[in-house]
Amino acid sequence: MTDQVRLDVDGGVLTVTLDRPKANAIDVATSRALHQAFDRLRRDDSLRVAVLTGAGDRFFSAGWDLKAAAGGEAIDADHGPGGFAGLTEFFDLDKPVIAAVNGLALGGGFELALAADLIVAAEHAEFALTEVTLGMVADSGGVLRLPERLPRAVASELLLTGRRMAAAEAQRWGLVNRVVPAADLLGAAFELAQRICAAAPLAIAAVKEITRRAAALDVESGYRLLRTGDLPNYRAMLGSDDAREGPRAFAERRAPRWTGT
Repeated sequence: MTDQVRLDVDGGVLTVTLDRPKANAIDVATSRALHQAFDRLRRDDSLRVAVLTGAGDRFFSAGWDLKAAAGGEAIDADHGPGGFAGLTEFFDLDKPVIAAVNGLALGGGFELALAADLIVAAEHAEFALTEVTLGMVADSGGVLRLPERLPRAVASELLLTGRRMAAAEAQRWGLVNRVVPAADLLGAAFELAQRICAAAPLAIAAVKEITRRAAALDVESGYRLLRTGDLPNYRAMLGSDDAREGPRAFAERRAPRWTGT
């Protein structure tokens, strides 16, 4: 890993810190380094969840590195297998990512947060998709994910004007899970991560698989997918030792001992 993408491991939690002063902006090399971090999360059975944050207290990420753009990096440059920021097109990652937004999440920085499963924000954090003010479109997930997460009128306003949304407003719309004082941000994100680590790993993978595959389906079609569809994580969970261990531990009034098998 590079100095610009720092990794720390605590139990089953991988903390990924984007550290590119002054604004934690992301170029192609940084996208690829971030993807390596998230791919490590996928491949390492000892890791259960990632917490993604930015260094400092002003920027989570300002998005695409406009200095790299001015230096010749193309707007449609290949950012690697995970897409921009290593996560926005990493569709088959079956372990959760929690974005701990420590400041401004602008443009691609907001799109990176939207690609996470959960968002915890510092009280002073703000979110904006500023691409239209720069002659571009938020095509690293913003135009696709934001209308799924917000009422269409609100999403359209953000996409068409580039205005900033404060953390408190984002929480009111259900975009953000928790808003906390800046000093408590990583602690709150880590507390969520520990709750995920306490759950059964195959069940977590199945939840991610089902919600991803059923996102565009109605309830009846979703049931059909569950009963007859190609859902390997869900099938593995149904026949797992962990699915037997959970009820057994409950009956014996003890903590379950998950093996991931």
